[in-house]
Amino acid sequence: MEIPPMLFTQFEPELSKKIQQVGVVRKFKTDEFLMKTGQSIRSAVLVTKGIIKVFREDDEGNEIFMYNLHPGEACAISMTCAARQIASQIMAKALIDTEVIAIPAELMDEWGSKYKSWYQFVLETYRSRFEELLDTLDQIAFRNLDERLLWYLKQHQKSLKTNVLKASFTEIAHELNSSREVISRLIKKLAEKGHIKMHKNQIEIIDLKGL
Repeated sequence: MEIPPMLFTQFEPELSKKIQQVGVVRKFKTDEFLMKTGQSIRSAVLVTKGIIKVFREDDEGNEIFMYNLHPGEACAISMTCAARQIASQIMAKALIDTEVIAIPAELMDEWGSKYKSWYQFVLETYRSRFEELLDTLDQIAFRNLDERLLWYLKQHQKSLKTNVLKASFTEIAHELNSSREVISRLIKKLAEKGHIKMHKNQIEIIDLKGL
């Protein structure tokens, strides 16, 4: 396997060569799960194509969005679970067709002490994901639901690089820990003001700037 050009360029040549030797390419179709709660994690995941949504799910199936992963990024939780040999406490699924490089768990500690770039990459991965989690926590704890909905729409617009969000009111309600009726009412208000357009199981973002 080869590391795609322009991705993970911070790694030393020797480390890049090692990744090409031991890394396993795995491909996932849209909506396919990479990781489920309780699953044993035996490898760290580096994203090379697509987008991965990371979230928590309660016993009733309600979802709490945590963050998205893009090409050039890594799943911090997969690193932690792999290194400590513990089960996953989160869910991760492909938002679009996705490709990752899986790195065997037993190499985590070895590479951390042998390659400075890997050590720094792991630290930066933890820092970035922690900041994204704080942002999500701020939205949940300190924002009204209408503000959280706007944040949700803007996050997906930025992450997916599209103005069309393919999601039902029920799916959005699950991710924002609300009810379908409340989300439907808020989305209809945005539509009435011309900020979005509603389609069947799709929301087209027209203009959310300044909101």
